[in-house]
Amino acid sequence: MDQTIQLSIPLPRSLDTRIYIRLTVKAKAVVLFVTTASAEEAGAPTPIGSFVYALPDRYNPSQPLSTPLYTVEPTFELTTRLAKLIAKKTRLPTYVANSMSFVSAGLGGTVEEEMEAFKQVASLVLSKLQPLIEPTSLPVNNSLPNGALH
Repeated sequence: MDQTIQLSIPLPRSLDTRIYIRLTVKAKAVVLFVTTASAEEAGAPTPIGSFVYALPDRYNPSQPLSTPLYTVEPTFELTTRLAKLIAKKTRLPTYVANSMSFVSAGLGGTVEEEMEAFKQVASLVLSKLQPLIEPTSLPVNNSLPNGALH
């Protein structure tokens, strides 16, 4: 089951910069590449950012494990958060490479601008991964209907 999806969305609060996303779903892993480019940079190579591996922890599913494979300080935290989120939701090992730059964002890359971009990327990627995401268990109703005997 190898499937690759390529998408782009506008960088929040930016006039001409877009976030480019390449999502590959393999039988036993998810691979995600995320970068930004403005209209004039579209053909130019983008500097490499951080690369993180995350996997679900079967003993504590709410806290995936992660290992940095390559770190670049401005992109490291966001890359780790994205990798852990995807690993947690899909319960699959996840590789995330991120070289997004927020220099061309409205205020030059504030925490709020980064978080807005993170939310948009995460929402879009998780929507594409929806078939892999198991629904959370619904609460079990242990009460018996009126008149039922034990």
